[in-house]
Amino acid sequence: MRNPVLLVEGLRAGYGRHEVLRGVNLRVGKGERVVVMGPSGSGKSTLLKCAVCLVKPTAGRIVLDGDEVTSDHVDLRKVRAKTGFVFQQYNLFPHMTVLRNLTLPLEAVKKVPRNEAERRAMEILREFDLEEFAHRYPLQLSGGQQQRVAIARALLMDPVLLLLDEPTSALDPELRLEVLEMLIEVAKQGRSMLIVTHELDFAKAAADRIVLMDNGVIVEEGEPSEILSHPKSERARRFLVEIEARIERPRAPVKG
Repeated sequence: MRNPVLLVEGLRAGYGRHEVLRGVNLRVGKGERVVVMGPSGSGKSTLLKCAVCLVKPTAGRIVLDGDEVTSDHVDLRKVRAKTGFVFQQYNLFPHMTVLRNLTLPLEAVKKVPRNEAERRAMEILREFDLEEFAHRYPLQLSGGQQQRVAIARALLMDPVLLLLDEPTSALDPELRLEVLEMLIEVAKQGRSMLIVTHELDFAKAAADRIVLMDNGVIVEEGEPSEILSHPKSERARRFLVEIEARIERPRAPVKG
């Protein structure tokens, strides 16, 4: 893979004395959609947070679109202008309207004038059938609607890499479907994406590659058909069996 959008080499990171990442190596190519799966505590979310400088690694390097973000002299504004990050819990500003949630990052990070930021924001809200919510506040929306707004906000920054950290895990099945349909549409646009998720349907429909993590390392990676049907390692097989069992069990609905 030449000139990857994201290059991770020998990455180690942790919290206090607890090491979470133990030497991760990963590449994401231009236009490639990579899904990261693994048990809770395997380091998936920490990997994403290191990529956008929310967590500082203890060793290794990360290169984002040609810039080494693990450098002591990294320009954080430049990193955030190149990435879009979607959190599990939406992270919308509750005291701002949907429209203002979208325009603020454009103005603050990319220095886009207010009128132009509002034009672009309304355009992307229309694209994803969210225009009717422009002047509502986040708490007036369902969980699925809030997450779709959060995804639209990330896309509005026109990132070279879109990162999503379990974007559907806090939603009930019906709301999850709303978000998954939107993510599949986004994936069809050819954007580079790194997604932490246990949604097998999304992985089958939209991922180019699945990466399986356990205990802070990558234990297996490959095409979805290969990984999901013929995992090579025992750890990967056990994890996929657990995911399939979880799908079969009814989930307690989360109030949206």
